[in-house]
Formats: sequence, structure tokens, C-alpha cells
Amino acid sequence: MHTYLRLTPLALAALAANAFAQQPAAEAKDGADVQALITQLEQLKANYAQEVRRLRELDMQVQAMQARLSGRAGGATTPAAPLAPAAAAMPPSSEGYASTAAEAQQAKQEARRSVDDVKQQQAALFSRKFTVENSLTYARYDRKQLSLNGFLALDAIFLGNIAIENVESDSLTYNLAARWGVSPNLTLNMDVPYLARRTVYQKGGAGGAAAAIAQEETNGNGIGDVSMSANYRLFGERGWRPETVLTGGVTAPTGRAPYGLDWRVIERDDDDYIRFAVPREQPTGNGVWQANLGVSMVKTADPAILFANTGYIHSFPRGFDDIDSNPDTVNPGDVKLGGSVYFGAGVAFAFNERTSLSISFSDKISARASTRFQGGQWVKVIGSDANAASLNLGVTYALNQHATMVTLLGIGLTPDAPDFTLSFKVPYML
Repeated sequence: MHTYLRLTPLALAALAANAFAQQPAAEAKDGADVQALITQLEQLKANYAQEVRRLRELDMQVQAMQARLSGRAGGATTPAAPLAPAAAAMPPSSEGYASTAAEAQQAKQEARRSVDDVKQQQAALFSRKFTVENSLTYARYDRKQLSLNGFLALDAIFLGNIAIENVESDSLTYNLAARWGVSPNLTLNMDVPYLARRTVYQKGGAGGAAAAIAQEETNGNGIGDVSMSANYRLFGERGWRPETVLTGGVTAPTGRAPYGLDWRVIERDDDDYIRFAVPREQPTGNGVWQANLGVSMVKTADPAILFANTGYIHSFPRGFDDIDSNPDTVNPGDVKLGGSVYFGAGVAFAFNERTSLSISFSDKISARASTRFQGGQWVKVIGSDANAASLNLGVTYALNQHATMVTLLGIGLTPDAPDFTLSFKVPYML
């Protein structure tokens, strides 16, 4: 026996109306559930990102401690084994944290990039196989000198000629350098400079009149003195001990020597005495062989980097066909420049993985030079000693994985130093 349910048209309409009434409520409930799931997912993502960042920080700390214990804090280290599987399981992301072991190692290397760039400028970076460096340096030099030609009467009155001499010099130097890392503790270096110089000479008392000033300009350009050197790491940075590098090198007199130059006479006295003469062309080198030996030290104290250096430059005597500054005479002889002691110290701050700022002091003290005419005795040249001290401000910025921009401003602190120097260097790692 079958029972059939018969619905009238009125009942069917009531059921349809009830179904349509329940549909908006169901949709609203589903929307709320989806929004709750999305909120929960975002919260889990944020917590996951935070944990990944913490894992990365712990990974870098463990690697740094392992490197410090093994005495290889200045070099590349291998990823810590306990954290490598966890890092390898992380999915790719663009949130700014490491997602793989390779990215964690790359992040660590980038964090040390600014430190390495500072080390390269102060001593040498032995972890880089080959580096080519292009640099451009502008230097401004201005010096005034009072010349007296006469005698002092009654210990108070000067009788004679008073002349003021002023020398203004601008030089632009392009230097091409190559750094070759032979071994983890030895690098070889070669520097080839090209100089362009412009010098303006001004002399008061022209024509015997104290108010008259004579001026003459000379220029000169050409290759400078080529130098070759080697850096050897004596000690790596470990504990309180800084990284210590020994530097030795030699400079060849490949530039135009300042001796035996042709002179142009600007003014003579009535008795044919030369009052004003200038060289026809500016020199581009020292004219003598030089050897230097120095020590540099670098110590990292995050976020600061401390560095210092000292050394000595020895000049070898060399003979020239003419060492007399008088254009009317030719006197062959020997020249021996005085030895020079240089030293400096400073501090750099690594702001981030790309940028660092440095401030330093440098000084170079040179003894008097000596000359000896053919068949004569060595004679000290009065006024040839110098003390060139400067304050240096530098900014280092990593352009990309291979290149770095280094800007350095030097401010002269003594009369023998240039008024200021401005340098731009771009080391490129191959």
C-alpha cells in the first residue's frame, strides 16, 4: 500500500518562500567563516615569517661563533649543520628573509660586505681572487711664500726687495690598480697612475715695483711612477687580536723627473740676474727609486671597524744630467730624497650591508733631501723637509655583488699637505 503526499499549489509556494528566506543567512555565515580562515592564515604567515627571521639570526650567530673559534672570522664560513635542514625546507618568499640555506649564506655574506669593503681600502681582502680598481683623484694645493732680498739695518729696518710668491697647483690623477689574491694570506698589487697637472706661479715685485705682480702658468701630463707591492697576512682577527697585514713594495721612476727640466725665463734684472723663471712642463714623478715597508691592522667591533697603519719609505740616490735650478747653467749630480715615515688611524661604521662611513687621520713626515754635484759633497736642501697631515672622510657603498663605490675627502691640516683632495674609487671583483 503506497501513500502519496499531495501538495497544493499554496503549500509549494510557502516552501519556496521559506527556502529563499534561509539562503541569505547561509551565505552570510559562509562569508564569516571564510573571513575567519583568512585572518587565521595571515596570522600564521606572520608568525611563520617571524620564526624564519629568528632562525636566520641564530644561524648567523652560530656561524660567526664557529668561525671565531676556528680562527677564520675574516673568511667565508660554511652553514651550520643543525639549521641547514630547517632552512632547506622553507618555501621561496619575497618577505625579506632567507628561505633556503643558500639564501641564508648569501645574506650573511651581504651583512659582511661593508666590513670587507673597509678592509680592502685599509689593507687587503684575501678572500677575493682578483680585483681591478679604477680611481680618480683631484688635489688642490696653494702655498704662499715671502721672499726677502736685502739686509736688516739697525736690527729693525729692512733694506732691499720684498716679493711675495704664490704657487697654485691643481692635479688630476687616474690610477689603474690590479689586486691578485695568490693565496689565502698573500696578495700582489700593481698601480699605474696617469697625471695631469696645472700650476700657476705668481711673483710680486715684478719690474722692481712692489705692487706689480707677474703670473705664469705651466701644464704637464703623462704616466706617473708605477708601484708594485705585496700584502701578507701575519695574523687573522681572533679575540682581542686585530687582523695584521705586512706590506712591502717598490716604486719605479717611470714618471717625468723634476730634475733637468727646461726652464722659461720670465724676468731678469739689469745685471742679467734671473728674477722669475718657471719650468716649461710639470713633472709627473719623483725621479728616484723608492721602497716601502709597512704594517696595517683592522679590528671589527660591530658596528665599528677600527684600523691603523704605519710604515717607512726609503729613497735611493740617483744621478741626473742636471740638478741645478738655474736655467743658465748645467750641473750634473746626484739626488737623495729624505726618508719618510707615515702613520694613520681611524674608525668606520657599517650602517647596513651596503654602506659604511669612515673618518681617519693620516700623516707623512719627510726628512730633508740632499744633493751632490759631480765631485762634491752631499748638501742638505733647506726647506725640503715636510709634514703633511690630513683629516679624511670616506663613504663606501656597494653598487652590486661585484662593484663598490668609494668616495674619500681629504682635508689638509698642515701647510705641506694639499688644501684638499677628493677621490672616487670603483673596485670591481672578477
